[in-house]
Amino acid sequence: MHSLTLNSENREDVAAALAGDRWIVACLCAAWCGTCESYRATFDELAARHPDKFFVWIDIEDHADVVGDLDVENFPTLLIQHHELVAFFGTMLPDAGIAHRLVQSTTAQSDDELQELIVNNAERAEWQRNCNLRTLLRDAL
Repeated sequence: MHSLTLNSENREDVAAALAGDRWIVACLCAAWCGTCESYRATFDELAARHPDKFFVWIDIEDHADVVGDLDVENFPTLLIQHHELVAFFGTMLPDAGIAHRLVQSTTAQSDDELQELIVNNAERAEWQRNCNLRTLLRDAL
């Protein structure tokens, strides 16, 4: 299983997949970014290692109406979400091992554990308000 690339034809299908019960791992990149271009194969490898999760590649310029307000400071940026809970949002070193460990450790947490982290951390609370990919995509449809 490889990652899915968000495009104008599959937005409703991606929104339906995001509404499901699986963990969401999104990579936010840009077509002009050389690091992103080389990271794509790593992201696909990561998706293959975690077939129970939904991996989506999003070009932030092609889909500015979806992610335009997100504060993407550098590339690649990963967003990891379960249900309505954004568990991680941040720049990632383009390293397969680090990404794998991040996905593994983040997705090992229960919704209750994530909720506790959110309540006790202002940055995580802000992610809930601004980075919920389900909401962003639904609002863009």
